[in-house]
Amino acid sequence: MWKREEAAKPVDPAPATTDTVAGVGGTRTAGRGGDRDFMNIGKSVVIKGELSGSEDLTIEGQVEGEIQLKQHVLTVGPHGRIRAQIFAKVVVVLGEVVGNIKASDKVAIRDTGAVEGDIVAPKVAIAEGARFRGKIDMQRGVRPKGQEKPGSEAKPPETHLQPQTAKAPAPVTAGRD
Repeated sequence: MWKREEAAKPVDPAPATTDTVAGVGGTRTAGRGGDRDFMNIGKSVVIKGELSGSEDLTIEGQVEGEIQLKQHVLTVGPHGRIRAQIFAKVVVVLGEVVGNIKASDKVAIRDTGAVEGDIVAPKVAIAEGARFRGKIDMQRGVRPKGQEKPGSEAKPPETHLQPQTAKAPAPVTAGRD
């Protein structure tokens, strides 16, 4: 009457759905409903030129040129080798980056990561053991010269000094008796 094999098997309430689509040398994976899409560029892939996208990206291969993911996360994997200017929301470095990084939110260099170039981001985290050579600019909301908001020209700070009204003391002269 009862089959013991079927009764012993646990029932999966909702298996995770993953769609894998072959991309340009990588895979695209969509996780459960609320997760963000991301693209993975494999170890054997070499890209030269401009790379831009509207999804999170993990690079395990080599990229030379420019990477633009202004509203997304760029992860340079442990095998990733990047020689490019990077513009992203968040940049996580586990591999090697040679070039400047500009992030609107955060740059994190993990213990296996190495960056040679300048970083501009409001938050920067460099793990113990990571390598970094360059400059860091962590000023929030700074606009390049010439891109100020209309009507907000840079003015010298106002000083509230009171005019001097007291008379200066009379000069002292040494006289002879």
